[in-house]
Amino acid sequence: MTLADIAKKLNLRVLCCTDRLDRVVSGGYVGDLLSDVIANSRAGDIWITRQSHRNIVAVASLKEHAAVILALGKEPDDETLEKATDEGVPLIVTNLSGFEVAGRIYELLTRS
Repeated sequence: MTLADIAKKLNLRVLCCTDRLDRVVSGGYVGDLLSDVIANSRAGDIWITRQSHRNIVAVASLKEHAAVILALGKEPDDETLEKATDEGVPLIVTNLSGFEVAGRIYELLTRS
């Protein structure tokens, strides 16, 4: 399933890198501790977090994540958004909790 499919079905707000929504999502990871995300997430994952600082872009780029979803309506600052655009890392916002959006994405991925 692509990022575009997930964003549309879950009514997610894509903040940048709309040209990258054709990326295939292979799984997901929920976490706010950067070292944990680096150690345990995989390429192709959607990373769901409440963190919104620019280091999330570095981690997502390093791990080749499909995108970063900011849960509970968390908004990145301008510097983070600019870095994400430069790095080609889609930043997506949802008002859902991390638990809820992860469950919905899991359901979509296992049904497709």
